[in-house]
Amino acid sequence: MPAFPEEPEIHESLPGPGVPFPRESDAQALRTPAAGSSTAATTPTTAAPPVATTAPAPVPGPRSAPPRPAPQRAGRPGPPARTAQIPKPGPRRPEPAAPQVAVQQVAATAARALERADEAVDRLLESGRDPSAVLVLTTGEPHPWQQHELSFGEERYWAQLAEGGDVFYADAALTRPARREVVVLVVNGGTVDGAAEAYRTALGHATELVVVCGDAGPAASAAAGAAAGRPVPA
Repeated sequence: MPAFPEEPEIHESLPGPGVPFPRESDAQALRTPAAGSSTAATTPTTAAPPVATTAPAPVPGPRSAPPRPAPQRAGRPGPPARTAQIPKPGPRRPEPAAPQVAVQQVAATAARALERADEAVDRLLESGRDPSAVLVLTTGEPHPWQQHELSFGEERYWAQLAEGGDVFYADAALTRPARREVVVLVVNGGTVDGAAEAYRTALGHATELVVVCGDAGPAASAAAGAAAGRPVPA
């Protein structure tokens, strides 16, 4: 018989340090080829590393744009601060003139001034003037009616002025407040300067008319002449 060569003896190598000793089943699996395959795997297959699964990334939506800063405008001058406007001095309006008092003059001497004054008072009352609207002032001797009222006492006399119910007779130097529509000035004595002063006093007490019986000076004559061209209140 032909001689077969001897198969070489295969010595199993021992694992090195740090390598685990293979089990008997593992060594047998290496030597025994798998059934149905002509070629046995000589090297162990390594398992594929596990694939890490990650959650799907969110689909990005429309991104909100950050607020854009407002463009800086060049410094523009603002409206000037309003200041209180001081009115410019203009032409001064004339103040309304006080109602002008008419002046009527009755020619008379000092001795006849009282008689002419009584006649003037009668005409005023007959024209419709109320007695309380008439005041009679004398520059000399008091009127007889003034002397009569003073006989009842000064308190009663001045009460009639306050009551204002009748014609009131007083001295031209009257200082108490008394305003009547008509003042009859009787120039029956005194000085020329005193008569002129009495005329100015009468103007202060009258609101419509001054009747001068006698000579009260140039001012009264001039005023009476100026009023001669216009109607005199009754």
